[in-house]
Amino acid sequence: MRTFPLPLPSLQRAASAALLMSLAGLAGCHSATAPSASGTVSAHEVVATEAARQQMELIPPPSKTRYMAIHTLASWENPYVTVQGNMVTLHVLLADANTSGIGEGTLLRPVGARRQDLNVRVSDLPAALNAIPQSSWPYGRVVAVEEAGNIPVKARPEVRRNMESAMAVLNDLGVVVYEWTEGGAGLR
Repeated sequence: MRTFPLPLPSLQRAASAALLMSLAGLAGCHSATAPSASGTVSAHEVVATEAARQQMELIPPPSKTRYMAIHTLASWENPYVTVQGNMVTLHVLLADANTSGIGEGTLLRPVGARRQDLNVRVSDLPAALNAIPQSSWPYGRVVAVEEAGNIPVKARPEVRRNMESAMAVLNDLGVVVYEWTEGGAGLR
């Protein structure tokens, strides 16, 4: 039987998954429950959050001079999140596998072909972020966050709550949140 070596990102994801599974096994067979009114968190949630935080620490700290110079989301190269009422969309720009400058951004190597959009629940955001290859974080551990456009007036409170939840999850992971406004980048 012939075996084929796994590419490095696949190997890293496999090792991360094995680590998460072993840590989850140490926590016991508890079901993940939402924090109660008293604010307690299950042991499984604590272990999962700590494992996700350790995985995110492999990405270098953010370079504020690099990401503050970006003025459009089309130019943003790090992952960014669009928050909606019942989910978030994680936008990822995969690194170009071809390191030569020949044909970069042309029909032969379009940037849009490397862009992926993933719809996830806020609770699944840590796992989704950890699945992103380290090469897709050129600015370091920073994520732009924006509210979805054209939100009906009735849905705005739900979207805002979801936005706050997403930002809390990112902060728990040690990720810098760069809140994107409609008129351009910057904190509100």
